[in-house]
Amino acid sequence: MRRMSSLFSPLSLRNATARNRLWLPPMCMYSVYAEDGRATDWHVQHYAARSSGGFGTIVVEATAVSPEGRLSPRDLGLWDGGQVAGFARIVEAIHAGGALAGVQLGHGGRKSEVNPASEGPDSRRGGKPEWDLLAPSAVAFPGMPTPEALDEAGIDRLVDAFAAAASRAVEAGVDVVELHGAHGYLIHEFLSPLSNTRTDSYGGSEENRRRFLLRIVDGVRRAVGDRVLCVRLSATDWLDGGLTSEATCRLSSVLVEHGVDVLHISSGALLPADIPLGPGYQLPFAADVKRAVAGSEAKVVGVGMVTSAEQAEQALVTGQCDAVAVGRLALTDPYAPLRWAARLGVDDSPMPVQYRRGVWG
Repeated sequence: MRRMSSLFSPLSLRNATARNRLWLPPMCMYSVYAEDGRATDWHVQHYAARSSGGFGTIVVEATAVSPEGRLSPRDLGLWDGGQVAGFARIVEAIHAGGALAGVQLGHGGRKSEVNPASEGPDSRRGGKPEWDLLAPSAVAFPGMPTPEALDEAGIDRLVDAFAAAASRAVEAGVDVVELHGAHGYLIHEFLSPLSNTRTDSYGGSEENRRRFLLRIVDGVRRAVGDRVLCVRLSATDWLDGGLTSEATCRLSSVLVEHGVDVLHISSGALLPADIPLGPGYQLPFAADVKRAVAGSEAKVVGVGMVTSAEQAEQALVTGQCDAVAVGRLALTDPYAPLRWAARLGVDDSPMPVQYRRGVWG
């Protein structure tokens, strides 16, 4: 018997509609071997496969707003106009497969990386930094050099850089622009009292620590017009004295007031911490944020070791979130959404017509 499912129902996002509620979250590929920030054929085929595989919304990996903000020299970038054409190829490939195309704009802050010693993401650390690290305060991430504390002119420059990169993303045709405010990178560093020890208007109180992000949101909101604006947040630092779910809920309500359409809720990575990993371990934080923004049009994306169709469906039907992001599973199974639709027996499957003669082994 065929049936409907929450997971494979459409999701309205401002001026766009995703065909289902499965997101591919941004996962860095470290594959720009020319180190110029420009998309390659590999990026195009990687994202095209996951669009044909049935995801409803695909958010391209962390894309730097300035060269020194890259997480490695091999990251994508949108810090100059010469990078737009290549990025547009990714967007076209995603659209051709039927998914909404998004990009995550970010700056690595004190965790901006150094030259990879070998192939693969696990080789990024070590060696001498190729650029000076920037952060809200001169407080180093363990094992990394001490960053330079941004002055107000530097803050202004980066606020403008985010808006300019967002404009280039719109030029490339994206539907969704996500700001990376999680995982210990620059925006998160401003938000957390463990990494922000400033005594000016960008430090101290919650209101001051969120000022950098809100300035970016306001500038990007103007730059993207009616495109969907998303912010990814680490709900908690998992450390005493750090960010808490309650603080993130308060921030989320303010972000919605500033025009944010989607809140993508993750956790951790500001500092090493003892994190209780397990299936769906971050979904309760998404549920907290969803309650905090109830009554608004904002949507909440949950993520965190979601590895089965039933688990994802349950997260939606129990109201923990409005969409589910599935990352690591999609690295080895780009067609996971098609497999899950078949498993759930839905009659709204994203199966491309070209593949309908196929069968699952």
